[in-house]
Amino acid sequence: MGKLMDKWAKNQIRGIVGREYSSDKKEDRILYSYDAMNRQYLPDMVAHPSSSREVSRLIVLANEAGFPVIPRGAGTGLTGGALAVDGGLIITTRRMNRIIEIDRDSLTAWVEPGVFNGELQTAAARYGLFFPPDPASMDYSTLGGNAAENAGGARAVKYGVTRDYVMALEVVMPTGEIVHTGSAAIKCVTGYDLTRLMVGSEGTLGVITKLLLRLVPIPEAVGTMLAAFPEIGAAARAVARIMSGRVTPSTLEFMDRTAVECVKDYLQEDIPSDVKALLLLEVDGSPSIVEEDARVLEQECLAAGALGVKSAREHEERESLWTARRALSPAIMKIRPLKINEDVAVPRMKIPDLITGIEELASRYDIIIVNFGHAGDGNVHVNLLLDPDDKDEVSRAQLAVKELFQLVVSLGGTLSGEHGIGIAKAPYLDIELESSAVDVMRKIKKALDPNNILNPHKTFDYERTSVERELKPGRG
Repeated sequence: MGKLMDKWAKNQIRGIVGREYSSDKKEDRILYSYDAMNRQYLPDMVAHPSSSREVSRLIVLANEAGFPVIPRGAGTGLTGGALAVDGGLIITTRRMNRIIEIDRDSLTAWVEPGVFNGELQTAAARYGLFFPPDPASMDYSTLGGNAAENAGGARAVKYGVTRDYVMALEVVMPTGEIVHTGSAAIKCVTGYDLTRLMVGSEGTLGVITKLLLRLVPIPEAVGTMLAAFPEIGAAARAVARIMSGRVTPSTLEFMDRTAVECVKDYLQEDIPSDVKALLLLEVDGSPSIVEEDARVLEQECLAAGALGVKSAREHEERESLWTARRALSPAIMKIRPLKINEDVAVPRMKIPDLITGIEELASRYDIIIVNFGHAGDGNVHVNLLLDPDDKDEVSRAQLAVKELFQLVVSLGGTLSGEHGIGIAKAPYLDIELESSAVDVMRKIKKALDPNNILNPHKTFDYERTSVERELKPGRG
């Protein structure tokens, strides 16, 4: 357990960021005791710095006083990466929220980490540009958090993930130094690639305080299609056919029947009972290319057994489909109040095997499992829906999760496609990674963070931490 923060340390924090931007009141600490994961841990204090210099001073203080520091964006993470599992200080990026510059000529943007993804999309659109990573939480997740988790999104199948668009960073290291990584040049192989080391490190190796992001021109035209299938296997086969073909869609999203039922009100049409899965496909480019590519994808879907393929021609119709897709994660909570959401990923050609295996797990453990996600890059969101009062069901689900991970790794896949490891998946890390690889990670962490003050117990070693500080009713 981390060292409790004393009165002297709290006063020092107030001196660094100001009393109005720091608090140790219980009600304020509770606000920052949870993220989108279903656990809560109470921090000792919360601070809202406004600059890299203030972040640096806070981290130097943490090393001196011996308390943990947990960086936090908007708290939308699903694996507990922003939780204060050992108490300590939550540092938010709430006040570091400026779009510093958008350069139309160089196709780049300098931003601070507290800028919401959707804010950058809106600002870039004024220049005819966009930022390809588009997680479902884009309207309320921050770019600093997107980088820390290496967020993906629906467009990743064609455009890639966050790490492909981060060119340079300003980072406060775990010992307080302010470091600049990367370059505004497209090519940069000077020294180790510290930028990529930081992207996806889940706030364990540094606090990102500025980002230089690559933007791309908005395509001239977009074509959106909704393909209906009589069974999940046919949809999975369509994904395999499409991704081995000559046309790469910009998005290729998958929903099983239960997922469709949850959001059918958004779809503005009745879904026939014989439809067991949907694919939401999109192509972009010049109008002539979009028309031809859409025709090819429609043929592939029909050849795989689609019942039909409908084109969304109007902007409002397209937006309705995407509103439905982005509403999926919260909407399925209507079925059961407790959800375990695993964002596994497999090679695209293995999706049929993954879906078959998941169906077998659902049957054997008698658990409702809803599947949807980014089928175009093999990233399937597997949602186990549970009654929290049914202890036997929760226990069965935990066994099913472990088998799910074993299945995914046996198919050449990974435990996490975009949500990260945090504390949720740390106990399962050895299913995918050899002990020698984890040892290398520990050595990197130790070298950069010798006092283990920056977001401790995340990614690995969570099973060794005390859970005495987990927030319980009536405790505080």
